[in-house]
Amino acid sequence: MAKKEVSQAAEKVAAAEKKHDKKPANPNGNFFVRAGKAIKKFCKDLKGEIKKIQWPDAKTVFKSTAIVLAVVLVVGLVIFGIDTLLTEGISLLQGLADKKDVAAEVTTQAAAAINNADFFIG
Repeated sequence: MAKKEVSQAAEKVAAAEKKHDKKPANPNGNFFVRAGKAIKKFCKDLKGEIKKIQWPDAKTVFKSTAIVLAVVLVVGLVIFGIDTLLTEGISLLQGLADKKDVAAEVTTQAAAAINNADFFIG
Protein backbone atom coordinates (compact mmCIF):
# COMPACT_ATOMS: atom_id res chain seq x y z
CA MET A 1 0.00 0.00 0.00
CA ALA A 2 2.85 2.35 0.62
CA LYS A 3 4.00 1.84 -2.93
CA LYS A 4 0.55 2.69 -4.22
CA GLU A 5 0.45 5.92 -2.25
CA VAL A 6 3.93 6.86 -3.41
CA SER A 7 3.03 6.19 -7.04
CA GLN A 8 -0.21 8.18 -6.72
CA ALA A 9 1.74 11.02 -5.13
CA ALA A 10 4.30 10.81 -7.90
CA GLU A 11 1.52 10.95 -10.49
CA LYS A 12 0.03 14.03 -8.81
CA VAL A 13 3.44 15.73 -8.73
CA ALA A 14 4.04 14.87 -12.38
CA ALA A 15 0.59 16.19 -13.35
CA ALA A 16 1.22 19.38 -11.39
CA GLU A 17 4.57 19.85 -13.12
CA LYS A 18 2.95 19.39 -16.53
CA LYS A 19 0.38 22.07 -15.69
CA HIS A 20 3.12 24.32 -14.36
CA ASP A 21 5.29 23.83 -17.45
CA LYS A 22 2.43 24.75 -19.74
CA LYS A 23 2.39 28.53 -20.15
CA PRO A 24 -0.82 30.36 -20.97
CA ALA A 25 -1.11 31.68 -24.52
CA ASN A 26 -0.98 35.30 -23.36
CA PRO A 27 -0.91 36.11 -19.65
CA ASN A 28 -1.99 39.76 -20.17
CA GLY A 29 -5.09 39.03 -22.22
CA ASN A 30 -5.70 39.39 -25.90
CA PHE A 31 -4.72 42.35 -28.06
CA PHE A 32 -7.96 44.26 -27.56
CA VAL A 33 -7.81 43.97 -23.77
CA ARG A 34 -4.21 45.21 -23.70
CA ALA A 35 -5.01 48.03 -26.18
CA GLY A 36 -8.00 49.10 -24.08
CA LYS A 37 -5.88 49.22 -20.93
CA ALA A 38 -3.15 51.16 -22.73
CA ILE A 39 -5.60 53.72 -24.10
CA LYS A 40 -7.22 54.12 -20.69
CA LYS A 41 -3.79 54.67 -19.07
CA PHE A 42 -2.79 57.14 -21.80
CA CYS A 43 -5.96 59.21 -21.30
CA LYS A 44 -5.48 59.23 -17.54
CA ASP A 45 -1.86 60.36 -17.91
CA LEU A 46 -2.87 62.98 -20.47
CA LYS A 47 -5.46 64.44 -18.13
CA GLY A 48 -2.86 64.64 -15.35
CA GLU A 49 -0.34 66.37 -17.62
CA ILE A 50 -2.91 68.88 -18.88
CA LYS A 51 -3.63 69.87 -15.29
CA LYS A 52 0.06 70.74 -14.84
CA ILE A 53 0.10 73.27 -17.72
CA GLN A 54 0.50 76.90 -16.67
CA TRP A 55 -1.11 79.09 -19.30
CA PRO A 56 0.31 82.62 -19.74
CA ASP A 57 -1.90 85.66 -19.31
CA ALA A 58 -3.00 87.79 -22.28
CA LYS A 59 -0.37 90.48 -21.69
CA THR A 60 2.46 87.95 -21.88
CA VAL A 61 1.01 86.37 -25.03
CA PHE A 62 0.77 89.74 -26.82
CA LYS A 63 4.29 90.72 -25.73
CA SER A 64 5.72 87.41 -26.94
CA THR A 65 3.84 87.68 -30.23
CA ALA A 66 5.21 91.18 -30.83
CA ILE A 67 8.76 89.99 -30.16
CA VAL A 68 8.38 87.06 -32.56
CA LEU A 69 6.97 89.29 -35.32
CA ALA A 70 9.79 91.83 -34.84
CA VAL A 71 12.46 89.14 -35.04
CA VAL A 72 10.86 87.63 -38.16
CA LEU A 73 10.76 91.08 -39.78
CA VAL A 74 14.43 91.81 -38.98
CA VAL A 75 15.61 88.39 -40.21
CA GLY A 76 13.51 88.80 -43.37
CA LEU A 77 15.08 92.19 -44.08
CA VAL A 78 18.59 90.82 -43.53
CA ILE A 79 17.93 87.93 -45.90
CA PHE A 80 16.41 90.33 -48.46
CA GLY A 81 19.51 92.55 -48.23
CA ILE A 82 21.92 89.67 -48.65
CA ASP A 83 19.91 88.33 -51.59
CA THR A 84 19.86 91.74 -53.27
CA LEU A 85 23.61 92.21 -52.83
CA LEU A 86 24.38 88.77 -54.22
CA THR A 87 22.04 89.31 -57.18
CA GLU A 88 23.66 92.65 -58.02
CA GLY A 89 27.13 91.14 -57.63
CA ILE A 90 26.31 88.34 -60.05
CA SER A 91 24.81 90.83 -62.51
CA LEU A 92 27.98 92.95 -62.28
CA LEU A 93 30.17 89.91 -62.95
CA GLN A 94 28.01 88.92 -65.93
CA GLY A 95 28.28 92.48 -67.27
CA LEU A 96 32.07 92.36 -67.01
CA ALA A 97 32.14 89.02 -68.78
CA ASP A 98 29.93 90.41 -71.56
CA LYS A 99 32.25 93.42 -71.97
CA LYS A 100 35.24 91.10 -72.29
CA ASP A 101 33.38 89.11 -74.95
CA VAL A 102 32.52 92.33 -76.84
CA ALA A 103 36.12 93.56 -76.57
CA ALA A 104 37.43 90.23 -77.85
CA GLU A 105 34.95 90.32 -80.74
CA VAL A 106 35.92 93.90 -81.64
CA THR A 107 39.59 92.97 -81.53
CA THR A 108 38.95 89.98 -83.79
CA GLN A 109 37.01 92.15 -86.25
CA ALA A 110 39.76 94.78 -86.23
CA ALA A 111 42.40 92.16 -86.91
CA ALA A 112 40.32 90.78 -89.76
CA ALA A 113 39.88 94.29 -91.19
CA ILE A 114 43.63 94.89 -91.05
CA ASN A 115 44.28 91.60 -92.83
CA ASN A 116 41.75 92.56 -95.51
CA ALA A 117 43.38 95.98 -95.87
CA ASP A 118 46.78 94.33 -96.38
CA PHE A 119 45.26 92.15 -99.05
CA PHE A 120 43.93 95.18 -100.94
CA ILE A 121 47.14 97.16 -100.55
CA GLY A 122 49.58 94.43 -101.38
